[in-house]
Amino acid sequence: MEHSEQAKELFLSGYNCAQSVVLSFADDLKFSKELAQKMAVGFGGGMGKQQETCGAVTGAIMVLGLLKGEEVNNNDELKATSYAAVKDLIRNFVAEYKTTKCRDLIGCDLNTPEGSAKLKEEKIMENICADCVKKAVEIVEDLTA
Repeated sequence: MEHSEQAKELFLSGYNCAQSVVLSFADDLKFSKELAQKMAVGFGGGMGKQQETCGAVTGAIMVLGLLKGEEVNNNDELKATSYAAVKDLIRNFVAEYKTTKCRDLIGCDLNTPEGSAKLKEEKIMENICADCVKKAVEIVEDLTA
């Protein structure tokens, strides 16, 4: 199964957006799924449910840093390589969704009863978030191919 489908399945099974992205690459990155899950947990819901940068994007940034880090020899080169990859990731994600901000992507406030109700009633996690997770992973795959 390709990473993007695995990430979407992980998300739909209950992992948060960031966890799903990082977990889908855990085997390739040669670290435990437990470590991947713990490392990414705080980035879900737009960083601690603050609905800032989408967790799928922050998870993808973590994966890019880990995958691209093998290509460099020093700190300055690592930063330049990572920053360029992150810019490409964000540009591609924004081209698809117009934003990286969780609140704008889902159109409701997760921290209110009304927003939580809308999230469930409109199946936003299934209809919007799962696709964002899949797309973020597809972008990582394209950038690291």
